[in-house]
Amino acid sequence: MFAVALTTGMRQTEYLAHKWPDLSFSKGTISIVRTLEPNKNGGWRFADTKRARSRRLVKLQASSCSPITQVYERDPVNGDVAAADLIIVNSSGNPLNERNLVKRNRQVILERAKLPRIRLYDLRHTAATLALGAGVPAKVVSEQLGHASVAFTLDTYSHVLPHMQEAAAAQVWRRSCLNLRRRSTVHAPLDRMDFAVMLDSGLPRSRTFQD
Repeated sequence: MFAVALTTGMRQTEYLAHKWPDLSFSKGTISIVRTLEPNKNGGWRFADTKRARSRRLVKLQASSCSPITQVYERDPVNGDVAAADLIIVNSSGNPLNERNLVKRNRQVILERAKLPRIRLYDLRHTAATLALGAGVPAKVVSEQLGHASVAFTLDTYSHVLPHMQEAAAAQVWRRSCLNLRRRSTVHAPLDRMDFAVMLDSGLPRSRTFQD
């Protein structure tokens, strides 16, 4: 469950609401079509997703599919009829209580690993930050998170942008130099003006870049 949260960036109300029909083992995907919300009286209910864009198809990593398969192959636990087909349930076969999940599972794992305390929702932020830092396009990350817009994603994770810009600038420089070498026909030294013009256009005219 934590692996799914960390690799997909799903909200906890989303992955706690998943049912087996939402999952495709053959494609390695899972559909987000509902949420699991707590009631004031201590109960729970299914609800619609946060917004229309929150209804989405998410690709699962192989490391996340393996434990889900193990759960699927276990004997079913009889719980509330309304909770039938839920993937993540407690020992009684009912939906997991988010508060109990934090106290009995997440907090124990963090303490054993000697990691600082973080919120359950921080797994979502970590997934987004790692994806953007790895160079995944912001539009793809936005769609995976179910954000209202790409602009919202970029604004929320603006702290990652300076590093992305540095990496992008370095990549453009490498490609520009490579293009200058490949597309030249006359081997002659470049002066500063020639080099500036070539970089500006991206297409070398008649000279090649000399190391």
